[in-house]
Amino acid sequence: MKILVLNCGSSSIKYQFIDTDEKIALAKGLVERIGMSSAILTHKRYDGDEIKVVGEILDHNIAIEYVLGVMLSKNHGVIEDKKDIEAVGHRVVHGGETFSDSVFITDEVIRVLQDNIELAPLHNPPNIKGILAVKRTLPGTPQCGVFDTAFHASMPPKAYLYGIPFELYKKYKIRRYGFHGTSHFFVSMKAAEILGTDISELKIVTAHLGNGCSMAAVKNGISVDTSMGFTPLEGLLMGTRSGDLDPSLILYIMGKEGLSLNEAGTLLNKHSGLIGMSGESSDMREILSAKREQKRAKHAFDLFCYRIKKYLGAYAAAMGGLDAFVFTGGIGENSYEIREEVCKDLGFLGIEIDEERNQNKNNIISSDSSRVKVLCISTNEELVIALDTAKIVEEKMAKA
Repeated sequence: MKILVLNCGSSSIKYQFIDTDEKIALAKGLVERIGMSSAILTHKRYDGDEIKVVGEILDHNIAIEYVLGVMLSKNHGVIEDKKDIEAVGHRVVHGGETFSDSVFITDEVIRVLQDNIELAPLHNPPNIKGILAVKRTLPGTPQCGVFDTAFHASMPPKAYLYGIPFELYKKYKIRRYGFHGTSHFFVSMKAAEILGTDISELKIVTAHLGNGCSMAAVKNGISVDTSMGFTPLEGLLMGTRSGDLDPSLILYIMGKEGLSLNEAGTLLNKHSGLIGMSGESSDMREILSAKREQKRAKHAFDLFCYRIKKYLGAYAAAMGGLDAFVFTGGIGENSYEIREEVCKDLGFLGIEIDEERNQNKNNIISSDSSRVKVLCISTNEELVIALDTAKIVEEKMAKA
């Protein structure tokens, strides 16, 4: 089945057109600066052909029309007719407690997603815009939603509940949801495949490290804990997010600085993390190049790695052991220095890194004598979305 996978942000749309039988992307691209007269569409075909289009793309409807236009292009396209798109799969950030799995999108599903906007006010609205734009531009084409939170729906109450009055959880659904679920699912399954072991027999910790960072404890193929919480702010230090902190801290800062709720949220989400600590950049590559000369950059690097190491130890304890540790995401896949620092002095856990394998970014970067296998795996969230979409649509067609 040929699936168009969409990841819609407030001013951007990432897309891939995937053949699920071959498990390859026939085309991929990005629409940037939606809402502006100088918006840019970058489209790359499987054979390397690439084109950039600049134009006035005022909303998601027009953006989808641009994407379809370039996909239909005689010189740069990959389809001859819109009907060649058999289904559309959407990355949807938050499913709340309603959706514990991917879902066929109906009007009722859209209504529930709208009800969940307050749980993900920055992400769910553009996700919904993408769904409505496809409904308008490709009428009758099946659509499915694949949720960032779904893989973590298996967490037990002891992992997802917070130490607040239980009535607040019941009233407002305040709990740990977790995110990056499709990535954690994909790399944990891929790790089991590489190791030649059934995932039902493995205890794996996965670390998705990019501008946003999260870790998950995956026991026997099931997520039993994850570092992001009610929002993606909790957990590890990130590019611009603070990660874990004393809740009273923000109240103290709000009082001292006279910040509003919105200003406090912006401080923690946009001006903290690597950029807040270093004062220079949220890009780990720049942190790495500056850390030898700038103390603040060194602090940012050290804290980033230390948080990962703490969660790794905690999750090994939570699962009662550890068989594999997986790095993924832009930083996890590309920075051997981060992988080296995180895994340093973890021999007591059974972790030993092979320096040459680590620097060459092998799939397995641990030494032959390492009891715990350490892996570096490129994530593929789009493929997970496409495969889930194909499965749901085929099952629905079989029942029709």
